[in-house]
Amino acid sequence: MRKFIILLALFLSCQLSAVSSRLFAAAKIIAIVNSDAITEKDLEDSLRIMRAQLMQQYKGKDLDKEVERIRKDLLQRLIEDRLMVQEANRLLAEAEKNKDAYAVFRLQVKPEKIKARVEEIKKAYPSESAFEEDISKSGISQGDLESKIKDQMLMENVIDFWVRSLVTVRPEEVTTYYNKNPEAFETGEEREVLVITLDSEDLAKSLSYNLRTGQKLEDLATRYPFTVNNLNANKNKGELRKDIEDIVFKLGISEVSNPLKIEGKYHIFILQNIVPSRKLPLAEVQSRVYVYLYKSKMSEQMTKWLDELKKKSYIKITQQ
Repeated sequence: MRKFIILLALFLSCQLSAVSSRLFAAAKIIAIVNSDAITEKDLEDSLRIMRAQLMQQYKGKDLDKEVERIRKDLLQRLIEDRLMVQEANRLLAEAEKNKDAYAVFRLQVKPEKIKARVEEIKKAYPSESAFEEDISKSGISQGDLESKIKDQMLMENVIDFWVRSLVTVRPEEVTTYYNKNPEAFETGEEREVLVITLDSEDLAKSLSYNLRTGQKLEDLATRYPFTVNNLNANKNKGELRKDIEDIVFKLGISEVSNPLKIEGKYHIFILQNIVPSRKLPLAEVQSRVYVYLYKSKMSEQMTKWLDELKKKSYIKITQQ
């Protein structure tokens, strides 16, 4: 009996130690941002929630790659997010105090919008129960998810209200960029190619030889079991495999290639036409240039704003 009590005491001691370790990990502070603490649990919860949201866009290995990409800079991202949420709440409180209805309208997050965003995430799952099971396995609740979404919406609102409103692109800036970067608007030479595919190497070699001697493809159709497809190739866009590109861009008009084996099939390429490169007119690309300049300015403004927030804030990273 005494031995049993000793073993029980040791077991309970180990269990309490394990629970204590888990609680310590959950509460372990890894960064302080003004009056807020960021813990290891915050880091892991954010990663899980981001994964749930990314499931709307990515699947399988692509999802894993995107999550891993985010993980690398997640602490810095959490610090910046916390700064933006704090600033959004400060501006909202100030607007409410000053009875600035327009600012309140632009900054506040309505509960129905949070619920709508949760419903969007649920659509990535086959059923409501599958969604609940997944977030439960991840160690987060729907309340955690809604809280994170509210913070995200606060950030979106403060960026729209405080940063995006400062970014403008004038028509003359679009024209100047277009004139200074002519190479960016060259279409590149395009090649129109006929692709003939066969299953047999011997037949592919024979067909290629006959075509090079001047025989017509339609006359050879009864002797060779092939399929024909059209291919438009632009070297500037990097759309082709290198082995195909090396063949296609060395062919002359009507020239026939030797067979190329790709995934168990044999392909013969015949160059049909070369469309010369041309410079796209401003009218055709001005919306693209506008978006590019707007995004560039927005990125600069965001960096400047975040730098200002960091300078006037207390930030301490306690664990890298």
